[in-house]
Amino acid sequence: MTDEQVKVVIGGLLHDVGKVIYRQGGDRRKHSRSGYDFLKDEAQLCDESVLDSVLYHHADLLKNADIAEDSFAYITYIADNIAASADRRSNDSEDTGFEISMPLQSVFNILNGNHQKYYYEPKMLNPEEEINYPGAEKKAFDEHFYGKVKENLLTNLIGIQYDADYINSLLDVLEANLSFVPSSTAKNEMADISLYDHMKLTAAVGSCILEYLQEAHIMNYKNELFTNAKIFYGKEVFLLYSMDISGIQDFIYTITSKRALKTLRARSFYLEIMMEHMIDSMLQELQLSRANLLYSGGGHCYLLLANTDRTKKILEQYNKKINQWLKDTFTIALYVADGYAACSSDTLKNEPNGSYSDLFRNVGNAISKKKANRYTAEDIIQFNKKENEDYSRECKVCRKIGRTNEKGLCEICSAIEGFSKNILFDDFFAVSLKKTENSLPLPGDYYLTSENQDSLKRKMQEDDYFVRSYSKNKMFTGKYMATKLWVGNYSSGKDFKQLAEESTGVDRIGVLRADVDNLGQAFVSGFENPENHNKYVTLSRTATLSRQLSMFFKLYLNRILGNAVYRINGETGNARNVTICYSGGDDLFIVGSWDEIIEATIDIRRCFEKYVQGTLTISAGIGIYSPGYPISVIAKEVADLEEKSKKNIKKNSVTLLEDGEYHSIEKDGDFIDISDGTYTWEEFEEYVLGEKYQVLKEFFDQSEDRGMNFMYHLLELIRNRDQKINFARYVYLLSRMEPDRKADQLQKENYNLFSKKMYEWIKDEKDSRHLKTAMTLYAYMNREVERNED
Repeated sequence: MTDEQVKVVIGGLLHDVGKVIYRQGGDRRKHSRSGYDFLKDEAQLCDESVLDSVLYHHADLLKNADIAEDSFAYITYIADNIAASADRRSNDSEDTGFEISMPLQSVFNILNGNHQKYYYEPKMLNPEEEINYPGAEKKAFDEHFYGKVKENLLTNLIGIQYDADYINSLLDVLEANLSFVPSSTAKNEMADISLYDHMKLTAAVGSCILEYLQEAHIMNYKNELFTNAKIFYGKEVFLLYSMDISGIQDFIYTITSKRALKTLRARSFYLEIMMEHMIDSMLQELQLSRANLLYSGGGHCYLLLANTDRTKKILEQYNKKINQWLKDTFTIALYVADGYAACSSDTLKNEPNGSYSDLFRNVGNAISKKKANRYTAEDIIQFNKKENEDYSRECKVCRKIGRTNEKGLCEICSAIEGFSKNILFDDFFAVSLKKTENSLPLPGDYYLTSENQDSLKRKMQEDDYFVRSYSKNKMFTGKYMATKLWVGNYSSGKDFKQLAEESTGVDRIGVLRADVDNLGQAFVSGFENPENHNKYVTLSRTATLSRQLSMFFKLYLNRILGNAVYRINGETGNARNVTICYSGGDDLFIVGSWDEIIEATIDIRRCFEKYVQGTLTISAGIGIYSPGYPISVIAKEVADLEEKSKKNIKKNSVTLLEDGEYHSIEKDGDFIDISDGTYTWEEFEEYVLGEKYQVLKEFFDQSEDRGMNFMYHLLELIRNRDQKINFARYVYLLSRMEPDRKADQLQKENYNLFSKKMYEWIKDEKDSRHLKTAMTLYAYMNREVERNED
């Protein structure tokens, strides 16, 4: 980064720090003055250009300021206005003034037509603490809380050097302390944008404006950004840019290996950190910081960049360089498509109406076009001419033909195997220009290694080839620290065989694939509402929404799995016997003991519903397999189950234990066939597990002389309920299950309830479907008991 960019970004990141001082109490000056004095006198920031940006970022002080016409304060002023106008929108309240103790409102209050008024508790972002769910109770952010925030900020700011190497550390400090602090406490405005998100966006906007002005050779910032600000708002100063990795699923799941579980986790994390590396490398070439990164997850990212010829040239060259490296390393397995669209600050706040959604569609169309024309004729000729050094060898893991080592692994799979041993336990990952043992290649001839704190310190001090580092689920500050990565890395540490053996009942593993329904639509148009003229359709809210969802699937999922709540049989327990293979921006792939997977899925779905206030839903597929079943086949089959859930009305469903049958439902005026094992979450939790399964459990657990064979016969008759003779057989079999006269009163009552319910349920198609799934689950849960009886 240039010195000018560094100063503009730091000025943007710190311009509103005075709000913390002001809200702490005892300081009734303007927050710009409070922030200026705090940074200069206490945080020991000496750069006058940055301090001017903090002091003069509002018009009332800026108009009479004795500063140069090219002062960065003018950039921070208009960047703050652009960011603020995108998040500070009237809530139609008649209240005026400010409420200093106002808590942060949830962005989900206005998503997809929601009208709730939920708030976050006064907390800081701490990965070790409980999830800060939004709730109806409005807890004040008092002076004591703001005092702690100020103390934390001061401690960290004193230890930070205000240069390019520490900007990402500064971002992490602000995120940790200001994620739940509202940017605005005006009574008549929505307070759903955090101070962190506002300051980060201000820095991103400012860095883009600086580059735009420099390329246009505009030196009078006062005239361009202050005097003629209204004209500037309409200029297409920005680019919304996106990258998308194709081939992720095949790369992760097309493997056959005894160490499949560890390999899956390592391969998915490898792609995740590869995306982060590509983002950071590109930002470095653009001379920008991660403040410009709006969203990253699931092999996809969005950035706010400057609409300049220099930027476009760098983007084109970088994409070519990345894809050339991918072709050389993985042939056609992986590909990065990118696209961008120009926009003004008016567009970022959806003016005119509809321009914001058009912006995202234009970017999406650009990416789709590249995916449809992935390779040139020259590329295809190059692929056909390529000759492997050894056609007799095939990698045991990925099946790629070429050179392998003594273990039968290609170079990439061998490195992934070595990398997988440390991915769970090491907290840091380093990027270097030097290849070492077990290092993984990254685009641009870089290499990735896992490190602990001591080895990272040595590498930073002694390795001349060291480039940057990432921390995992922990917040650290320091030179060359690119960022912390939120990673869904919960694991029981067991392989497929162990997970199966520790299941309840039958020895099987469970596999979950799930993702958020209609998420793309929510990003583009989720805040549209004709009642308020779509005034909340803004970049600030999209960025906030994406960050909240990433935190749920990458960070909070670890806590949910580590603190089990729902149990099918009602027992209590803490940690789940499962392992996250992949958890991206909105989807996940988890393997575990089959019963734990079903229970964990319910916990995840319930927590997600609470987290997003019911504004978004999840659809899932759950497969149950023997531990030796090929993982590549498992991934495909469970993906098919997930897709069947998404065919249900309004999606929001789970598919499991298919019976090979389908039932018809009406959807959008047409009748479609839905898998026999597809249920809405309400159906599955309330009627399959909460009703049918519990009745079965209550009866068979208390009926020592009524073994599982009776239930199997009933299940077979239910599967063929359309045949009239089977109904008679069903009733007869129920009568045979009646306890004898010697049975106690409780057994007789259990039977009466059981037989009555079973008789009612077989007459209804929906109840019969529920019952078949409940019976299969009960059989799986008690397969061990059955074997012992035999």
